[in-house]
Amino acid sequence: MARGLILSSPALTATTSLLAPFYKTPPKNFNLSFGFKLSHHQYPLLPLLCCFSLSSSPSQSSIDISKYTEAFSRRMAMAGLKPHHRIALGVSGGPDSVALCVLTAGWKNAVTSENGGGFIDGLLAIIVDHGLRAESKEEANIVSHRVSKMGIRCEIACCDWPSGRPKQGQLQESAREMRYQIFQEVCARHRIGVLLIAHHADDQAELFILRLSRNSGVLGLAGMPFTSQIFPTHMHSNCKFRADQGILLVRPLLEFSKEDMYKICQGGNEDWIEDPTNQSPLYARNRIRMVLNNVSSSTFKFELQAIISACRITRTYVDQISYSLIHDAVVIKDHGYAVIDLQILHPLKIEDICLMKFLSLVLQFVSQRQRQVRGSALKLLKVYIRTFPCKNSITAAGCYLCPDPGSRGSRVLVCCCSDDCALPSKMEVFESHSPEAYRVASELETIIENENSYVNDLVPNASDVHFLDVNPEFILTEAKRLNIIGEPTYNSILALQKQETAHFRSKTEVVSDSASKHGVEMVTPFSKSLQPENFCYFMDRFILTWKLKNKFDKDEVSGLVDYVINLSEEGGRYCHTSCVAGDNKVLEVRHMIESDWLYLAELSKYPLSKSFPQYGVKSVNGSKQIMDRTSPCLHYASASAKQALHLLKSIPVAARRSLPVLINQQAQLVSIPSVNFKHCPLLMVHVEFKPKIPLSGGHTSFI
Repeated sequence: MARGLILSSPALTATTSLLAPFYKTPPKNFNLSFGFKLSHHQYPLLPLLCCFSLSSSPSQSSIDISKYTEAFSRRMAMAGLKPHHRIALGVSGGPDSVALCVLTAGWKNAVTSENGGGFIDGLLAIIVDHGLRAESKEEANIVSHRVSKMGIRCEIACCDWPSGRPKQGQLQESAREMRYQIFQEVCARHRIGVLLIAHHADDQAELFILRLSRNSGVLGLAGMPFTSQIFPTHMHSNCKFRADQGILLVRPLLEFSKEDMYKICQGGNEDWIEDPTNQSPLYARNRIRMVLNNVSSSTFKFELQAIISACRITRTYVDQISYSLIHDAVVIKDHGYAVIDLQILHPLKIEDICLMKFLSLVLQFVSQRQRQVRGSALKLLKVYIRTFPCKNSITAAGCYLCPDPGSRGSRVLVCCCSDDCALPSKMEVFESHSPEAYRVASELETIIENENSYVNDLVPNASDVHFLDVNPEFILTEAKRLNIIGEPTYNSILALQKQETAHFRSKTEVVSDSASKHGVEMVTPFSKSLQPENFCYFMDRFILTWKLKNKFDKDEVSGLVDYVINLSEEGGRYCHTSCVAGDNKVLEVRHMIESDWLYLAELSKYPLSKSFPQYGVKSVNGSKQIMDRTSPCLHYASASAKQALHLLKSIPVAARRSLPVLINQQAQLVSIPSVNFKHCPLLMVHVEFKPKIPLSGGHTSFI
C-alpha cells in the first residue's frame, strides 16, 4: 500500500454544503455585481460561495449532488463546451480532481454513449507521475484503476528529469511546469483541444494571499482565469499536429469550495488520495492553506471571495480596453514585427494599468514569450510610450523599440531582439500537419466563439470597476473603504499578508557569479539542422520548410534570357554539384545577420552575361565561395539577390535581424526565404508567418 494517505468518503467528517444558508444576501453597501448583468440563473453559486457549516457529515446515501451537477453544467456551457466535445482531465487522485471526474463523467453521460471498450467517448484522464516520491508510481496506478471504474479512459505519463530532481525551493514550480508540458503533449497526441483542471475557490483564496504578499497588483490578485488558452513551449518531430494550436484550459470548479469537493466525492461514492506533501510548511501555499483552514468565520470567507471577485471584474475591464487599443493602434507586419501608432494612443486618456497591459500583450506577441512582461520593465515601457513624439530607442523584455523610420516619432517599431533568437528553444523541428490537427483547431475556435458570445454580455462599465488607479499597497484599504470587506476581514487578511511577506523576505536570494559580474550572457547566432520536407518553427513565429528538385522549372529561369541553361535532369544534377545549395541532405537555419546583407550586395553586382570569368564571392564566414563560371546558379543568385535587396529596403533594419536564413553545412548563405532570395532555382523554400501566441496573448476569461 502506498504511504500517501488514502481516504474513503465515509471517513470524512465536518463537511459543508455549498448551499448553506449563510449570507444569501450580500453585506450592506456592497454591490456584488459591479456592473455585470448577473442573475441567479447565470451565477447561482456566487452569493453562496465558501459558506461553511460545521454540522456533522450526513451519510453518503443522503448526499444529493444534483445542485452541483446543475451548476457544473451551467459553467461548462459558459465555457462554450458541449458534451460531444473531446475533453481531457488533469487528475492527481486528490478530492478535487476526483470530484471533477465525477461531475464530468455525469455531464458527458447525459448525452454521450459509451464506446465499445466501456469508456465514455471523448473523455481522457491524464495522470502525471512526477517520480518525486517512492510511492508515486503505485499511487498513479491506484488512481488510474479508480478513474477507469468511472468509465473514464486513463493515461499515466511519467516525468523525465534530465537535470535531476529539482531543488527543494523550486520543487512545486518545476513540477507544475513539467505537468502542464505533459498535459499539452498528451492532448496533442490524442487530438484533444480542451483540458479541465480542478482548481476551486479555496485555491483562489490561497493564491490571492500569496500574490498579495508578493506585492502583486489588481491583475495578479484576480487569480486564475476561468478559461485560458495555453501554448506548447516546444514541439517534437514525431508529433503530427499544428504547432500553433495550443489547448483551452478550463477551470469549471472555481465557484465550488474545498468542502464541496469532499461532498461530491461522497455523493459519487468515490475514494481519493491525500498527497502528504500538501501538509509540508516548506511551501508558501501550504502555509497559507493551513492558516485559512483554521479561520472558521463564514463572514471572512465570503468577504475574501468578494474582494477576489472585484479584482476579477477589474481585470475583465482592463483586458477589454487593452484588446480595443490593440485593434485600433497596432499593425502587425508579415515579417514578425509590430508598429504602434502613437497618434492614436496619445490623445486618449488611458489609465496606466490599461496602457501597461496593452504594452505587455504587444511585447509578448513580438517576443513570443509564454509569460507577459511585468515589474519595472513595464513601468519603463509606460514612460517611453507616453513620450510623444518618440525620439529614442529602448530594449526591454526581449524586444527592441524605436521610432518607425519616416514617421518622425509618431509611430513606434517593436521588433524581437536578435540575441533572443540565439536560444535553442527558439527553433523546433516537426513533421507536417495531419488533417485531423486542423479539425481540432477548428473545433477549438468554435468553443471559444461560443464562450465569447456569452462573455460579451458581461463586460463591466468603467463606473462599476474598482482598483483601476489604486497602488497595490492600498488595495485592501480601498476594499475596506468600499465596504467590500469589513474591519475584521481587513485585519485578518493584513495579518496573513505580513506573515507570508516576512517569510518570503527572510529567504536568501542566490545570484551566480557569472550573472552578477557579466550581466546578460552574450550569444552568437545559433543554427539548427533541418532536413528536406520537414518543418521547423523558427522563433515561434515562422514555419519553414525546403526541398531540392531534380529538374529546372522554366518559369524560375525565364529572366536569364542571355544565358543558355541545360534544363534537363542532367543539368539539374550538375547544378546540384556546382552551387552552394549542392546536393545537400540537410540545411541549417539561423537568424539574419549584417554580413548577409553585405553578401547580397556583392552578389548583386555580377553582370548577367555568359562571358563572365570565374568569380569568388565573399561568404558570411569570411572565406571565398568559388562558383564555376558554367554554373547557371551564379546568374540566378545574382538576379535573386537584386530582388531581395529591393524587398529588404522596405523592412526596418531592426526587424531584419529576426528573419530566418538557410545556410549549408559550410555556413554559406543559401536562402533568405522571407525576401524570396535563394541561390539555386532547384531549391524550393516556403516560409509562413504563423506566430504561436496571438497578439491578444491567447483567449482568456475571468468571468
